[in-house]
Amino acid sequence: MRAFVVAAALSLMLAAAPTFAQAPAAAPAPPLAAQAAAAPDAPFPTGAKYAFVNIQRIAAESQQGKALSSRVQALNNQKVTELNAKNSALQASQQKLDSGASVLSDNARGQLEKDIDRQQTDIQRFTDDAQKDVQELQNELQLEFQQKLGPIVQAVFNEKKLEILFSATDAGVLIADPGLDLTTEVIRRFDAANPAPAAAAVPAAPRPVAPAAAAPRPAAPALPRPAAPVPAPKK
Repeated sequence: MRAFVVAAALSLMLAAAPTFAQAPAAAPAPPLAAQAAAAPDAPFPTGAKYAFVNIQRIAAESQQGKALSSRVQALNNQKVTELNAKNSALQASQQKLDSGASVLSDNARGQLEKDIDRQQTDIQRFTDDAQKDVQELQNELQLEFQQKLGPIVQAVFNEKKLEILFSATDAGVLIADPGLDLTTEVIRRFDAANPAPAAAAVPAAPRPVAPAAAAPRPAAPALPRPAAPVPAPKK
């Protein structure tokens, strides 16, 4: 029963943790419970039945968390690079249409407008698919992270003979003994049990190219007004 409760709690904590690809946003001053996590070497209180871990720290500082984050970031950068190429091609087509509006034949102008419409549709479809691919990879790696971390947290829970293990970011604790923070111990064991291979540095994400605006279609030339009828001569 105890193992089931801990596994369920761990699942909830991991679900609440930020996805690997998201960079941590600047946050206000941390609560006292988070400040207590700055003292990892404090001894665990004798006979304590409650403790906490910081899942966000584990994801950010563990070898596995960093490796999985790099995989998502690499895919994200690849998609941005491909999207930039498509946007650049669209801009070139748009500029060709704008600059040649007065010299292009009707057939050439019509074909170019069709190409621009096709490129815009392709970019929208590619963007939707890319977002889906990145999200699917995040979900896959989060599950992998959870499956590897679960046994480590369970082992620490059992060895400390705890009754409850809290998530530091979700429990709402204002003050806690620093010795109750088991995050550093979990990270140490997690890295020892799941050493991640040295990953190549992920280059900075390319800056997205702004998509070209849809070209206004040339207005139809104004038709000349019909001349006033000539009055019939009087008989």
